[in-house]
Amino acid sequence: MRCLSVVGLVLALASGAASADVPGSHDLEVLPRFPGSKIVGFEQAADQERIYPQGSIRRISGRLRYEREVALQGQLTAVTYELPRSHSADEVFTAARKALQAQDAELLYWCQGRECGSSSLWANAVFDQSILYGSDDQQAYLLMRLAEPRQNSLLALYSITRGNKRAYLHAELLEADQPLADLLPTPATLLRQLKSSGELRLAKRTTPSEAWVALLARSLNLDSTLRVSLSGPEAGAWRDALIEQRVRAARLELAEQEAPGLRVTLLR
Repeated sequence: MRCLSVVGLVLALASGAASADVPGSHDLEVLPRFPGSKIVGFEQAADQERIYPQGSIRRISGRLRYEREVALQGQLTAVTYELPRSHSADEVFTAARKALQAQDAELLYWCQGRECGSSSLWANAVFDQSILYGSDDQQAYLLMRLAEPRQNSLLALYSITRGNKRAYLHAELLEADQPLADLLPTPATLLRQLKSSGELRLAKRTTPSEAWVALLARSLNLDSTLRVSLSGPEAGAWRDALIEQRVRAARLELAEQEAPGLRVTLLR
């Protein structure tokens, strides 16, 4: 009897864990669930139009203002997780970002804390989820483009810690109805990525293009103390083009390691 009662307790706990999620909800295929999280919000709809910021957001004269934005329409799946209290929102956000980058998703925008703008605007105006309202200091947002064959899909990720110390992660996957054009990240996002991971892997960037040379030069010139090495088949051409864009030659070294496209490595 004692053994049976123990088995019954285990089954009850497992059933309770499974039923903790919102009925009918599920995880995103491209984003593994952080252990101990539960789904507290879920939406799935076709033919949805979304505008995702690529910069901090503000309300000016009653109107929402974005520095930059990406507008698209298609199949939307949105999932909101309540995170385990044993882990911070920043820790879970970082784990999600790294998991997506491991799948070769491209970062288009990434902000942390007050540089993102008002949490109230993110919660109520961008995502329409009041549960996401919290401290401006304890928020993070990123926008990523998935790798082929899902290159026409964007994933938005937002994390927040509320005043009651509960933390949440909100993820939206938008599969666009039409092919997406070439989307450029912001210079600050490239610089944050370079400092965070120590390198930029730009596998698709084989030969220098005017837009990408200008973008990379602006990113590097946001911090003139950084030195980097460039590797890849056309690394020399990239170096010459960056120098023409006023990146000092002394900051740019050439590396002999093989890399598809262009790899930019931070020199410590």
